[in-house]
Parts: sequence; C-alpha cells; structure tokens
Amino acid sequence: QVQLVESGGGLVQPGGSLRLSCVASGNSFGINDMAWYRQAPGKQRELVALISSGGSTNYADSAKGRFTISRDNAKKVAYLQMNSLKPEDTAVYYCKMEIRIRIATSMYYWGQGTQVTVSS
Repeated sequence: QVQLVESGGGLVQPGGSLRLSCVASGNSFGINDMAWYRQAPGKQRELVALISSGGSTNYADSAKGRFTISRDNAKKVAYLQMNSLKPEDTAVYYCKMEIRIRIATSMYYWGQGTQVTVSS
C-alpha cells in the first residue's frame, strides 16, 4: 500500500526558510507528477508547485522566485525549498503524487499535511 509522509514544517520568522520533504513508501512502478499544495484556514487548497517525471516545473505566481520544487526518483522523495517566507505562506502543506501502481495504471495519493507557520 502506498503512503506519503511529509516532514519539515514548523514555525519560522518572516524572511526565513524551510525545506519540506515528502517520501513515498510501498511498491510502485514509478512516479509521474509530484506536487505541493497548501491550504490556509478558511481558504481552498491551492497548487503551490509541480514537477513532472521529466523534471519540468510549474509554480503558482505566489511561489515564483521564492520556492523551488525538486525530486529524487531513486528515493521517491519530493522537496519544496521555501525561501523569503511571508506570513501569507502560513498554511498546511500537502504533498500529492501520481504513482503508477501497475504498468498501465496510476493513482493519485496525498500526504497527511505538515503545518507551516510564518510569524514573528
């Protein structure tokens, strides 16, 4: 059974940095897209950044220039390096992966979320 586990969240001052990690466990035939979403209180969950299996990346406008998504395919890990953090980045951050559970079948999986709080 596939599971995603995030780590790296916490409390940081404005202007600080955090690095989130998301590890996939369980058997698979590979991982297509990896992505990070976030959900602030009272708001809808939104896409922050996505990286394809080929390494192409997409970012929300709010993340461009400050956040960097990367992946380690051998370790089945997605990373989100967040710099110059702002109070408005405060949210629960979720990892999402499209995982090939069979040769021709893929499914989306979500992690449980990790809290990021940006405050002085």
